[in-house]
Amino acid sequence: MAARRPGSPAPRWALLAAAAVLLLLSAAPRTARALRFDLESGHTKCISDEIKVNSMVVGKYHVVGPDPNFPDNPLPDSHRISLRVTSPYGNSVHYAENVPSGNFAFTATEAGDYLACFWAPDHKPPVSIGFEFDWRSGVAAKDWSNVAKKGQVDVMEMELKKLEETIKSIHEEMFYLREREEEMQNLNKQTNSRMAWLGFLSLGICLSVAGLQLWHLKTFFERKKLL
Repeated sequence: MAARRPGSPAPRWALLAAAAVLLLLSAAPRTARALRFDLESGHTKCISDEIKVNSMVVGKYHVVGPDPNFPDNPLPDSHRISLRVTSPYGNSVHYAENVPSGNFAFTATEAGDYLACFWAPDHKPPVSIGFEFDWRSGVAAKDWSNVAKKGQVDVMEMELKKLEETIKSIHEEMFYLREREEEMQNLNKQTNSRMAWLGFLSLGICLSVAGLQLWHLKTFFERKKLL
């Protein structure tokens, strides 16, 4: 086999392999960061996320101290929040009241937008409460570092497992979007059919009213002997 000369172009299969690796790495889930919010006392803030059926969901939240220079100081009594997480059909999957921090985990049994609503009790004078919220679902919800410790696998094998889970998630997402597209098409067909029937019904009512008006006018003129 002839050796490749320095400076000569790389083989086509090597370029394809590199492109495939880059594509998979770009599709891999990035490290999620907690979101920071400010909540006024007596107000509510809601966050929604679209989640598929049988997807694992985990969340963590905690109140941030009023003084960023001293984060370890104990929180005042006014810095408490409440949280309710509800499913697309309004079922409560997590509830906590007047807590400085908390976490939750569940497996989605309904497909659609899950809603997490935070609120703080009313205070006089009003205070602003900062809190961080980390919400993950699907592949991002798995603790890969714990998986690596349990399975005693190296970094490369763990990355391959993550890529495999990502590919499965993308495959399931494609089927889910296809099902949603079919549902929307069926809904559009039903709406168009109902609108057509409504149009015919409106036309029939208008013609009936016009006929009744003509009949009433005719009988009125006949009684008055104008016809």
